[in-house]
Formats: sequence, structure tokens, C-alpha cells
Amino acid sequence: MKINQFAIAPTSLADEKKELLQIQFIRQADLQLTPHRLLRRLLQQSFPEVTSHEAADTKIANLLAADQLDALSLTQISGDIKPLHIYNLILQLLGFEAGKDFQINSPAAITSTVNLPEFKHDSLTNDDLLHGWYQLLITHTTTGQTFLDQLAGRGYFHRLDDLPQPLFFNGKAQPVFDTTKLIHEVVYVESSQDTDHDNLRDLLKVEITRPSESNQQPVPVLYTASPYNQGTNDADGDALTHNVNVPLKEKPATPNTLSDNQSVPTKLPEPRVINTHTDQADESFGNTFDYSLNDYFLARGFAVVYAAGIGTKESDGLRTTGDPEETTSTIAVIEWLNGKRTAFTNRTANVAIAATWSNRHVAMTGRSYLGTLATAAATTGVEGLKTIICEAGISSWYDYYRENGLVIAPGGFPGEDADVLAEETFSRQQQAGDYSRIKEKWQQQLAAITTEQDRDTGNYNDFWDARNYRKNAKKIKADVMIVHGLNDWNVKPRNAEKLWRAISDLPISRKLILHQGPHIYINNFRSLDYTDMVNLWLSHELYDLDNHAEKILPDVLIQDNASAESWQAYPDWGAATNHTAHYHLTTDGLSTSTTDQATVQFNDQLDDEHFQQYAKDNAQWQRDLVKKSSPLEGHRQIFQALAQSDDLVIDGCPVLHLSVSSDQSVGLISAELVDLGNFKRLNPLPTVLARQAMAVGDHFRKEDLREYELSKKETPYQLISKAHINLQNRTALTQVDTITSGEVYPVTLELQPTHYRLTAGHQLGLIVYATDFGMTVRGNQNITYTISLANSWLELPHL
Repeated sequence: MKINQFAIAPTSLADEKKELLQIQFIRQADLQLTPHRLLRRLLQQSFPEVTSHEAADTKIANLLAADQLDALSLTQISGDIKPLHIYNLILQLLGFEAGKDFQINSPAAITSTVNLPEFKHDSLTNDDLLHGWYQLLITHTTTGQTFLDQLAGRGYFHRLDDLPQPLFFNGKAQPVFDTTKLIHEVVYVESSQDTDHDNLRDLLKVEITRPSESNQQPVPVLYTASPYNQGTNDADGDALTHNVNVPLKEKPATPNTLSDNQSVPTKLPEPRVINTHTDQADESFGNTFDYSLNDYFLARGFAVVYAAGIGTKESDGLRTTGDPEETTSTIAVIEWLNGKRTAFTNRTANVAIAATWSNRHVAMTGRSYLGTLATAAATTGVEGLKTIICEAGISSWYDYYRENGLVIAPGGFPGEDADVLAEETFSRQQQAGDYSRIKEKWQQQLAAITTEQDRDTGNYNDFWDARNYRKNAKKIKADVMIVHGLNDWNVKPRNAEKLWRAISDLPISRKLILHQGPHIYINNFRSLDYTDMVNLWLSHELYDLDNHAEKILPDVLIQDNASAESWQAYPDWGAATNHTAHYHLTTDGLSTSTTDQATVQFNDQLDDEHFQQYAKDNAQWQRDLVKKSSPLEGHRQIFQALAQSDDLVIDGCPVLHLSVSSDQSVGLISAELVDLGNFKRLNPLPTVLARQAMAVGDHFRKEDLREYELSKKETPYQLISKAHINLQNRTALTQVDTITSGEVYPVTLELQPTHYRLTAGHQLGLIVYATDFGMTVRGNQNITYTISLANSWLELPHL
């Protein structure tokens, strides 16, 4: 077991004592106790669920300090307290089993990675004991939380009085706010837009959950803009999903797919006239746990706000899927939280209500569309937004639904597009009365999205350019934390890497965490103190705590793909200073030394049986694509390198250079980089280690404990990266050229960025093909592609 902790703030002994006193773990008088009596006091405090010394002593007696010496007896004898005794006690309190996970006679030799304290003396003093217990409290248990967080879930803070609020320990906010008295209220923020053209500014429903203590003192806000928050229309979205079994069409040649058209601003209706003001909301709602990381912070003195935005149930407007109008509706909530915009208690009475409970420090959180809107908001430079934690967020919608002139599906959702997502999130239609008034306008809006997204060409046009947040990256003032999966084929890693590059020179703090998962949250992993990292970050950003989070947290943190529970800190991802390995494409495979003058071919048309099979089972297509002997022989080319003699750490964007021709006036090229060989690899999804093992507060929500584990079975390959390109866009993204049958063209194809450790014995494989059954259109066209190997090579950036 490896418990990697990156959020531990270095602390002096004087500060350790001060903080232990502040959380009432010790009293001033305890400092005068003998070491044995102090140890007993510390042990008693480690069992907050008991209310008497006798009950605590029973718990203490069940801990073993040394062979034949229990912890209670240790506190009652006159001999020295040794480091061995404390290590044994700490490991047991953290959840490790004596005799199984570690040996009583040599606890420091534990094979698990754990934060054990260092002692200056062989016979421990009071200072040693206090230092040891401080380190225990900030160390993660086997169930994925610091020992202090675990104690809090067992009632430690609940039993104490006169604690400061907020309360910080080791630079992180502690759960001292009462989650049994949370306030739930709804307001309607008036945005500076009229997207449904009813001559009224759009009202946006906002749901707020905040500690009752915020009535006495303002608290910071975690704001999640979630278009899914008010419900989704899944069946309608499915019905609108596009057929991908269509041919690739020839596109008209053009030097620039973008127009010079400038949008004409429409006249905005005047704001509503405020009749009166109040500090009491009209509307409440029940407990709706949406994101456990947000819930974790409710007990720690943060408010949580959700808003679905324009075109959602009980809000005004129309859905637009990522355009500037959606950004405007997103930041309207921040402006209200910052005291710069009006909200009302209901939709008709014009009774204004202010966010008096907000300290005007806002962070945006969330994954996927939620993280996307956090990025969108940050690129406006809106005042009050101090930081975003963007998990698997889109930084350009073209990179989600398109790629290099091709219509590309997000992984797992062939046929989805901007119009489908708009329909799925248009929850206004779930209320019949509201929908009857807006139906015609919505159908017009939906038709416009369908037309402007242009599935016929896949071009980067004005529609997609308006949804490219990176164009405005220089406006970002908020500090940025990006979290992304290196195996996320839904929101592909390019969205994170290009945003990371776009903000590299800005005067902000920026952090990047890359994990081995697909499109998932990582706040309940055992091997990483992610929640602590976010706590350290948000305590600094939103409470202005000088905890040095910007220095303590690694700039780049990456989960290793070749071993379980391993995370490594780096100064950058895909740095320009990386080394580059060159592999020539040859008939014998990938070669670092020899070139080949031959040509190779593949044809994209399958027999009907296999085409229908792969269209229904994309996973089978992927398996057959990699197999040397499969129905896809002749329909792709595989280039394989020799087995690695040493580890190769690929870091950044692999680049494939091809000289290729098509025998038709259309063509597309796809490529995959794979790790070949029968080896045990990480499972594709994390394993649930324990149900409801992590408490996010006292008598509050609990979270499952998860972790990535090595598979018990060997697998023949692992996908590393992939890419696609329309050959008509070989010159530039915004330029469309013609294709002449048989003419050879140079093509440069940048694969998705990655960080991948190819270990000794593994083989690097490159697969070049055309139709990607999981992502591209599937025309099953009789197109033959010819690759000239003499001018084809692969560049691999590596550490």
C-alpha cells in the first residue's frame, strides 16, 4: 500500500504545539505532564466516541506498543517510551494490522508508504510525543483520510465548544461547522442577456447550501455550474443522435473556413425594477448531494452553489452548448455572489436578495461540462473568481466534437453533437406550461445549432471558434488547477494540455494533476491525498490563509501507469525541452536506425458482416485492430518496435509524419500508439476497496474508498494515444484542399498528449488506419491508402 501525501505543510514544533492547543487536542496543563501521562492523554483523545476515561482505557489496552506490552500498560510503567512503541501505536491507529501489515518488533520497516514521524531521541520526551501525534493527525489512514478527518467523522469536533470558525490545522480547514443546520435556499439571478427574446432579462435559478453560521460571518463559495443540475432529457437526446454510418464527403476547397463576420450586439432589455429588498429567501430545497468534494467543504466553512444556467428548468433562456451566452449566464452568478448583480426571491415579485453571507471569494468546481464552464468563466477575468478546479473540462468544443477537419465523437457516444447535448440539457421542457410558451423558439434554436455545427464538413468554423475558450486565456486572473485523465477519451487530454500551455506565461498559480483514469472523479482514491490538496489550495485561495499552498503542491503531479498507487511530481508536462526519439516506419516495424523505400497499403472497406459487427461492438473492433491476425488485416498497417531494454517515459504529444495518398477524392487517416505485450496492467477503472468508508463530516455524507489496482490477468496491449485527420485539412485546420487520386501528400498528425512509462520488455506499436468505429463517421467506403515509408516517421517526446 502506498499512501502518497503532497499536501502536508512543513510545521515547526512550536506551531505544532500551538495548533494542537487550538483544536483542543491538548490543554496547556498537559504540557507539564510526565511523558507517560501525556501519552495516555494523547491516546484518550484518539477515541472521541467514548465519554469516560474507563471506556477510553479499554480501547487503549487493545493497542500493542511492543511484544507483550499493551499501550495502557506502557502509560503505567516507569521505563522509557521508545520510538518503536509510538510507531506501533501510530500504525495501528492508522488502520494497519500488527503481524500482517507490519511487525511489532520492527514497525519502521513497514513496506507500505506512510508518513511516520522522525524522532530526535531514543527516550522520547514530551516534545517528541507531541510531534509524533501531530504527524499522526495529518497522516492518511488506510481508509483514505487523515487521522484527524477520521476523528472528526467519529465526533471529535462535535463534542468541543468555543472552537474558532473557520479552524485550520496544518494549513487546511477543519469540519467545525454544523452540517445538521445547513441552510438550503433558492434565488433567481438576473443575467445581462435575453436569450429567449421575450424582452426580459433572463432569470437564472440558483440553489445554495450554506452553513447556518454564515448568517453571522461571511463564508467563501464553491460554485458549480452544472447544466445537468435540473434534470436531463435523455430519451430526447438519444432520439436526436446522428447516424454515423455515413460516407466521408468531399469538401469544397477554401483557404479559410472562418468568416470575417462580426456579431452585431442586440439591444438588451432594461433590468427589472426592484420593489423591495429582503435577506430571507422564499424557496428552499432538499438535500441533494451532487459532488462529494463540495459536500466535504460544507463542514469546513464553505457555501456550495449550483446553477444550471440558461435554458434549464425554472430558469429563462435557451440552451446554446458552450457559446458566449452560456458563459455570460455562468458568470452572472459569480457577479451576484460578489455583490455586483441582482437576484430575486422569486420570479415575479421583484424582491431583491443579496448574498450577504458570501465573503466574495469564489471557486468553481466540477467535472466535464461543469469543469468546462469553470474554464469559460475564468477566461472572462470576472471579479471575485479566485480559482477554478477544472476536472476533465473542455477548453475548446471543437476538440470535443471535431478533430482536424473530421466529425469525431466523444468516446462512448457515437453520433452525439452540440445539438444533442443542447436537447439533453434543455430541462425547461420538463415543465409543460413553461415549454408550451417557449417550444417554437426552442425548435428554431435547435435547428440553428444543427445547421451551424456543420456535420457535413467537420470544419473549424465560426460556430466552433465562438466556443474556443483558449482564445481568451490571456484574460484569466484566477489561479487554475487542472485535473484530467490520461485515458479520458470523452474529453480528450488535448483539452487539458492546450489550456496548460495557454496559461503558462500568465502571472497566476497553476497546478496540473494527471491520473490514469477515464472520465472520472479522483477525490476518493486511497493512494493520493487529493482532497487534502484541494483543501490546502482552497483554504489559501478563498480564506486568504498564508499556508504556502502554491509552493507546497507540485506544479505537475502524474499517476504512474506501470505500477499501482504511484504518483510522481514533475516541473512540467510535455515541456519543449524534452528529448525526442525518432522512429522510422519500415516494413519490419518501427526502427530508430534504418529507413525503408517501400510503400504499403490498406483498404478501408469491410465486408458487410464485419462492418455491422464492429458498428455494434466498438470494443471488439478495437481488440481486432491491435491483433496481428484478425479480420482487419489489410485494413490497417501495424508498425512494431523492438522490445524495450530500458524504461521509456513518453511525455507530451507524439507526432506522426506520413507521406500518404488516397485513390479517391476524399480520405481520412487515424493512428493509435499502443503498448504491446502480455503483461499485467492497471485495471481500466478503479476498484471499490470499501463502501462508505470516508466520512466528509460528523453524521454527514460518506464516500466509497477506491483505488487503481493491477489486473490479476495479463492483457495483450494498452492504448497510449490516438489521433485523426481529414486529408483535405492536411495543410492547416482552417484550410481545405482538394485531394487528387493517387497523389502523395505529406501529413503531420499530432496525437493526443500523454505521459506513459513504457517499461522494459514492452513493445511500442503504431497502428495506421482510416475509419475509427468508436469516433469517426463509418462510411465503409472503398478507399485504398498508400503510405510511402521513406518519408514517414514518428516523433516521441520523452523524459
